[in-house]
Amino acid sequence: MKRNPKDFWTGLIYIGFGSAAIFIARDYGMGTAVKMGPAYFPTILGGLLVGIGVISAIRSFVIPGAPIGPFAFKGLTLVSVSVLLCGFIVRGAGLAVAIPLLVIVSALASSQFRWRPTLMMAAGLTIFCVLVFIKGLGIPLPIIGPWFGR
Repeated sequence: MKRNPKDFWTGLIYIGFGSAAIFIARDYGMGTAVKMGPAYFPTILGGLLVGIGVISAIRSFVIPGAPIGPFAFKGLTLVSVSVLLCGFIVRGAGLAVAIPLLVIVSALASSQFRWRPTLMMAAGLTIFCVLVFIKGLGIPLPIIGPWFGR
């Protein structure tokens, strides 16, 4: 009998994702560590995920843990909606609108939501994304999009 269902299911999820990465990469050329082929990184990463998953699943039988709580439909829905909303509006509204909306809508999923830290996080993440993605990496996304006259 499982003693720690959270570790058990986490282990199975890791094993599943790792196995999928290895399965998808099987038809690509592996290469070597010096000259990596397209299958090298997903295969190595998939193997690491499978290894971590096996450790987690075995650990679930040894270390006691709390049972899994109820499924958080509100959190899943709000986080998913925030990511989709950001993806749909980033080109039209720009990063200065899409990133704060992403942060605010996803933060509403928390039972400990507070406006001040959420707005501070939204401002900080927006500045960070503009500096890294637009200024640093040169990704052609508008800061303020055409929907707002730019």
